[in-house]
Amino acid sequence: MSHDSLFRLDDRVVVVTGASSGLGVALARGLAEAGADVVIAARRIDRLEQLARELRANGVDVLPVACDVSDEDAVDAMVAQTLARFGRIDGLVNNAGITEIVEAAEEPLATFNRVVGVNLTGAFVCAQRCGRVMLERGRGSIVNVASILGLVGVGQIPQASYAASKGGLVNLTRELAAQWARRGVRVNGLAPAWFGTEMTGDMFDDERSMKWVAGRTPMGRPGEPDEMVGPAVFLLSDAASYVTGHTIAVDGGWTSV
Repeated sequence: MSHDSLFRLDDRVVVVTGASSGLGVALARGLAEAGADVVIAARRIDRLEQLARELRANGVDVLPVACDVSDEDAVDAMVAQTLARFGRIDGLVNNAGITEIVEAAEEPLATFNRVVGVNLTGAFVCAQRCGRVMLERGRGSIVNVASILGLVGVGQIPQASYAASKGGLVNLTRELAAQWARRGVRVNGLAPAWFGTEMTGDMFDDERSMKWVAGRTPMGRPGEPDEMVGPAVFLLSDAASYVTGHTIAVDGGWTSV
């Protein structure tokens, strides 16, 4: 096998959750460019259909599926539709996520539970259901999109529920990796810093916030969504065949200082 082919995803079926905007769109495009057939899942089917038309125009076999990852039945339906269409699942990118900006002392428990329900519990359900398919075949790769807030605290932008959910996802990644390593399924994570997405739109529209990000980041800038693609392709591909249980910070050096 050539070094170039190690990083290809040809003839693989990869599920991407949270694929209706932001990092999910960039990841779906990038994985398709690397050769994968993609299942794009999110709550907003109209956006998924738009992305599907774009990918099909480029010759990609793509399946859009409406799915709320906090709904166990919806996840089961997504897996069933994937298997009906492709017959297998080779990879999963657990990217769906939400947040609430609220001071911890004032955050309602319902809000905390809702964020954890999507970001952590939903990611577990997706990993479990897709993982069962992979374990049966004896191979597969799962990439959990966590956050730098799962590795360090920030404080100035109060997101206790988000930080807790992403910290849990980082350790869930380790545990699933440890449980499934001998059965051929690798589980890794990505921890992005500040990227311009729908979730961070208000922040990116604020000049003071952007100066804060640039000043705190060793590379002096936020990330571009396409900069998540390379690490994701690496972790899903045979180039990472001996890598499991790790979370790679894609953060311009934020967590290094």
